[in-house]
Amino acid sequence: MIVGVTGSDGKLGRATVERLRNGGHTVVGFDLHGPAGAGFTRVDLGDYGQTLDAFLGVTARHEGLDALIHLAAVPVNGLIPDVATFQNNVTASAHVFFAAHRAGIRTIVSASSITAMGFPFDVPPPFLPLDESYTAAFNTYGLGKVVEEAMAAQLVGWAPDASITALRFTNVVAADEYSTFDRADEPDYRRDLLGSWVDARDGAEAVALALAHARPGFEVYNVAAPDSGNAAPSREVAQRWFPGTPVADDLGPHESLVSTRKIRQRLGFAARHDWR
Repeated sequence: MIVGVTGSDGKLGRATVERLRNGGHTVVGFDLHGPAGAGFTRVDLGDYGQTLDAFLGVTARHEGLDALIHLAAVPVNGLIPDVATFQNNVTASAHVFFAAHRAGIRTIVSASSITAMGFPFDVPPPFLPLDESYTAAFNTYGLGKVVEEAMAAQLVGWAPDASITALRFTNVVAADEYSTFDRADEPDYRRDLLGSWVDARDGAEAVALALAHARPGFEVYNVAAPDSGNAAPSREVAQRWFPGTPVADDLGPHESLVSTRKIRQRLGFAARHDWR
């Protein structure tokens, strides 16, 4: 397919572009910055006109897209003021979703976030491992992701063949960032992430699987490594961090407290990279 990738120059974006190209797709990257060449076009997604025009076609790049991967965003709170984070991300996603609808692009895979399910977990989660049934936001980045998921769930009803898959990514770790796990023995390491993480290359694989298995309607999947990024056994970690929170009887010894059972069972996701 001809696949557009917004945020193509980001950590996850670069890995996704590589994975999709290796899978035989033609990829057109859209971002504010990126490598010069036929596979990239500079687009400001805050401008709806630019967004729609880019999706409809770009001279010497493409004449229309078969699918769209939406990864572009201000990635965390704190880089710009809080309300600006919300405004930037929600506006960009609204432009992307609606422009795709106008351009007849019916398959979208969009990056959501662990921040849409309670991050940084100062309020204890209701159960562990935490699955896609729970939604809560405690900062403007997370609030934006909740709004974007709600928009997507409504927009798929506007065309009978429309498919939007939201992937709730946890912290994405690049191949050269594994030194952070030197702290894995610390008691509160990655507590604000429920101990979770995912290698950028495995995140890109989740994108490719979501694209390959896209079906009409809206679906949400957690994306994390199946095993925790904290060195201690998961049941011990859960008890230390969230005493009194119910823990599944079948929780694996080092299973992530962010459940990946749904994406593993439905899409066949299998992470290939493990910090251990």
